[in-house]
Amino acid sequence: MTSIERDPQEALAPSHFVNSDHPDVRDFTESTLRGVTDPHERIRLLFSAVRDRLRYDPYSVTADPSDYRASTILAGGPTWCVPKAVLLTASLRAAGIPAVLGFSDVRNHLSSPALLELMGTDRFVYHGWTSVYVGGAWRKGSPAFNAELCQRFGVAPLEFDGTQDALLHAADGAGRRHMEYVGERGTFLDLPFDELMATLRSTYGPAMLRGHDSQRREDPSFRS
Repeated sequence: MTSIERDPQEALAPSHFVNSDHPDVRDFTESTLRGVTDPHERIRLLFSAVRDRLRYDPYSVTADPSDYRASTILAGGPTWCVPKAVLLTASLRAAGIPAVLGFSDVRNHLSSPALLELMGTDRFVYHGWTSVYVGGAWRKGSPAFNAELCQRFGVAPLEFDGTQDALLHAADGAGRRHMEYVGERGTFLDLPFDELMATLRSTYGPAMLRGHDSQRREDPSFRS
């Protein structure tokens, strides 16, 4: 994946979607960190909290921009990879750690049959992740898959403390090909909502925006 060149100071301020100054985001951040001061441990705790508190659900895609503010995501908004990255980015900024949103196109070779049928492809456009600036370098982490889901699919949950990149696994526990990064979309200080939605519609048609409940019941892979 490409390197990141950004001024870390730009990546500290709240923005419309990454509303790190919202009281609920700040409360979430403070309660998760519990007085921890080491920057790597702070990153690890926030990453794990977002990874596991929000159960990954690829059927929760909506077209309402208000659903993608970090405070709304925290309160029960959509929980696919993009909103999870938004919340992690906001939480890191609330903790005083520079963070930006990043996007890649990935191919999931172990995706569920129901999801493949809905999407019509195994290519996931605009897969969301977060990059943090710590120790003089930018590091990338993907909080998309919660630990329980990883166990179900036979992969270890990602751990991330900013010492090295933590991207989706290339293979599962059995050695089968899993995730393949096939394209870069860049990094952003805030969510490029209009561009994101336009790309989803042009790639998948309206199928991915049909709502959460009716689709989720059809795919046992993502049931709790």
